[in-house]
Amino acid sequence: MTGTTVKDMLTALAGGETSEALVQAHLKQIRERDEAVGAFLTVDEDGALQQARDIDRKRAAGEPLGSLAGIPVAVKDNINVTGLKTTCGSKILADFVSPYDATVIQRLREADAVIVGKTNMDEFAMGSSTEYSALKKTVNPVNPDYVPGGSSGGSTAAVRADMVPLALGSSTGGSIRQPASFCGVVGMKPTYGRVSRYGLTAYGSSLDQIGPIARDVDGAARLLQAVAGHDDRDTTSAYDEAPDLITDLEKDPGPIKVGVIDEFMGDGLDDEVRAAFQTALDRLTAAGAEVVHCSFPHTEYAIPAYYLVATAEASANLARFDGVRYSHRSTEARNLKEMYTHSRSEGFGPEVKRRILLGTYCLSSGYYEGFYLNAQKVRTKIINDFQTAFAEVDVLLSPTCPTTAFKFGEKTDDPVSMYLSDIYTVMANLAGVPALSLPVGADSKGLPIGAQLITPRFTEARLFQLACHTEKLVGE
Repeated sequence: MTGTTVKDMLTALAGGETSEALVQAHLKQIRERDEAVGAFLTVDEDGALQQARDIDRKRAAGEPLGSLAGIPVAVKDNINVTGLKTTCGSKILADFVSPYDATVIQRLREADAVIVGKTNMDEFAMGSSTEYSALKKTVNPVNPDYVPGGSSGGSTAAVRADMVPLALGSSTGGSIRQPASFCGVVGMKPTYGRVSRYGLTAYGSSLDQIGPIARDVDGAARLLQAVAGHDDRDTTSAYDEAPDLITDLEKDPGPIKVGVIDEFMGDGLDDEVRAAFQTALDRLTAAGAEVVHCSFPHTEYAIPAYYLVATAEASANLARFDGVRYSHRSTEARNLKEMYTHSRSEGFGPEVKRRILLGTYCLSSGYYEGFYLNAQKVRTKIINDFQTAFAEVDVLLSPTCPTTAFKFGEKTDDPVSMYLSDIYTVMANLAGVPALSLPVGADSKGLPIGAQLITPRFTEARLFQLACHTEKLVGE
């Protein structure tokens, strides 16, 4: 009952299998595997089983059921769930219990999904390996010597280890697609504004977006369809209705023009990643796709621009964690100033401190125009690069990451090297366009390789259709 697709699980449930048995099977998998993997920070066994029994009762009574009725889902620990801790992987929130549900959690409940627990992450989503979690170590289930990626490493590891079929992550610069690539699962960042951010702990407010993680494209589409749509409580939420992602998912996409970003194919791209990407591209071409080479001349500025915009917004967003209203409060403080400084110094880890300091500096008087304002101008140019490309092609295809997963400790002493692991993913966040990573092979060590598909804003239905088409071709 574990390790199959969501589609097959829904078929089994419709055919007489119970939600309780399905959830029990996944909880057993968590008990047996998570000590080694470390994907979960909180497992709500009693709550999950109660949800499953309620769904079984509704099914037996012939009551209407939601689209994910009985399916277990894990949630990244920066998304609020009533009665469960929301730690953001940080000591400063280690004991914080959420008093309310995020909008995506409300919608999961409406879809009758079963929330089984909260997953580990880089502290406040600041990282690309989950090594920056202050609370737990998460390993890559494919090979425990390697990182799972980040910052949604716990969610991707949980899906890859068959502890849940679906999980929610969040993406600020690649935090869903990069770990999905490293763990060999499907991960997708929706259009900015497609999914409500209400109840998501903010990192970079103009970049953050919640998205799905699944074993296959179909599962990711079903999860996104359940949580997407306008929310009055999020002022950045788009007014578009949630799209129908399932009806045309497996239909022939017709003639396709596939854009390859030339700047992504140069120095720094691992040879085995390049070969796997080329194989996927060749199979699309053999199936009738036309390949168009696209130039993104501002690629070299993407990482600097991203780390100025994201850290500037983080310095403002994380100011609320001051030890006054909630979060860790130092016991060593003798006055108000010491309470602030000690509480934040003790509660935040080194990567979070680094990004707060960088963001505060670039917003300070005399530096705002030179740093943050110029980064926003670069962002506009990157948006224009996407618009130029999409005038010529239906979808952009690229490697998700320049390498496969790296070993623990390999990049923690070199923050810039860690940042560059997101070099192919940050531009989609800066431009607000939807992007999806799916597995396209493995390297000689058996580590997964992902390819990234990107389409214009609010074209998730087309993106999933093209991803499903690609998934079938690569799997053949």
